[in-house]
Amino acid sequence: MKFLTTLLVTAAAADAHYTFPRLVVNGKAEDRDWSVTRRTRNEQSKQGIENPTVGDIRCYSNQNAGGIMQVPAGSTIHYISTQQVNHPGPTQYYLAKVPSGQSAKTWDGSGAVWFKIFTTYPSVDKNKQQTWPGQNLYVLPNATIPASTPSGEYLLRAEHIALHMASQANKAQFYLSCSQIEITGGGNGKPGPLVSFPGAYRSNDPGIQVNIYSLASGSDYKPPGPAVWQG
Repeated sequence: MKFLTTLLVTAAAADAHYTFPRLVVNGKAEDRDWSVTRRTRNEQSKQGIENPTVGDIRCYSNQNAGGIMQVPAGSTIHYISTQQVNHPGPTQYYLAKVPSGQSAKTWDGSGAVWFKIFTTYPSVDKNKQQTWPGQNLYVLPNATIPASTPSGEYLLRAEHIALHMASQANKAQFYLSCSQIEITGGGNGKPGPLVSFPGAYRSNDPGIQVNIYSLASGSDYKPPGPAVWQG
């Protein structure tokens, strides 16, 4: 009986993991999985990253995509998930502008080039019951590309941070995707603050090592990384 219980718990944990292989822009998904989204190392295992200081925290990718998706500034975006995103935790989106003379198909996203455009917070009721945007859905929450984002090629980074065991060191789980996009019709905004991956997060950041079940309100949660750039 003990073996069966262990097996069921292990199977349930595996089912709870996910990848985000397809970007959706204004309701239209990329043509097929991994066509503009870089194929991730956990495509088969679905395992998240537990150490936020390793190189994989940038995109977790093992293969660049063949295409680049056009994304008008001001567009609504989200990702399709392979499984239910059933762990509690925030979803965050970042952008990094490809340097002049390089391509989103090959650029690695290194350096202090990433800026955050979106994050989510939980709702917490008087009984400390939490609801996170997108939890138990097969899609990540919608975000908007700020209308003033300058035109050009970018890497778009999406992450969901699973915090169900995050009261222990290095037990938060990071699920990532990076897509190759070209923002069109953009503005003259000055995105920032700019951060690097790795570098933006530490294992003991309050939004990474945290007991979410002690939060009295959603605003008590402090997401890791820089402030959101509103445009």
